[in-house]
Amino acid sequence: MEERQLLDSASGQTDATRERILDAADVLIQRLGIHGVTIAALARRSSLSRPTIYRNWSDADDVVRSALLRRVARILEEFPEPATTRARLVDDVLRFTTLFRTDAVYARLLEDEPEAFTRYTLQRVGSSQRLILQWLDTAIDAAQRDDSVRRGDSAHMAVMLLLIAQSAVLSHATVAELIDDAAWERELRAAIDGLLRP
Repeated sequence: MEERQLLDSASGQTDATRERILDAADVLIQRLGIHGVTIAALARRSSLSRPTIYRNWSDADDVVRSALLRRVARILEEFPEPATTRARLVDDVLRFTTLFRTDAVYARLLEDEPEAFTRYTLQRVGSSQRLILQWLDTAIDAAQRDDSVRRGDSAHMAVMLLLIAQSAVLSHATVAELIDDAAWERELRAAIDGLLRP
């Protein structure tokens, strides 16, 4: 019993330490960008030693990926129940894009470091994308059972839906002079709905 309490306590300290380091990464990305996230800067910002950081991550890039994953997970916490109809799924994806674009860290990357955003989110399917894909797949599958989403492989449809949403978010600033926010959202809604419609 006593040993179990010690294990739980140690695990809690590890979780708290990791959160502290990720909080430091968030601040550094917002203030200095991706290149400002170094092990030395993380140690200073979190008031922890470099060996402590290395016990949790292999390098600064690994910390950045974990910080971005945590932010995606927090956005998805805004959707505790998966959509079960096409209409709600479309609403949820549009709301997700808004939350994503206005997230302090992701907004910084999109505005000032689009190449870093591309590297961390588009060049390969990482943990953040897999988390989003799982969320989309679950909702698409539920909406297919409702008969409001066309038949087909829900995982494949989730991939295409993610590509559409990611592309729209990444290009938003680029096309801002050509299309206002209301029209952008309306056309993105039509694209998503068209992909899913039976």
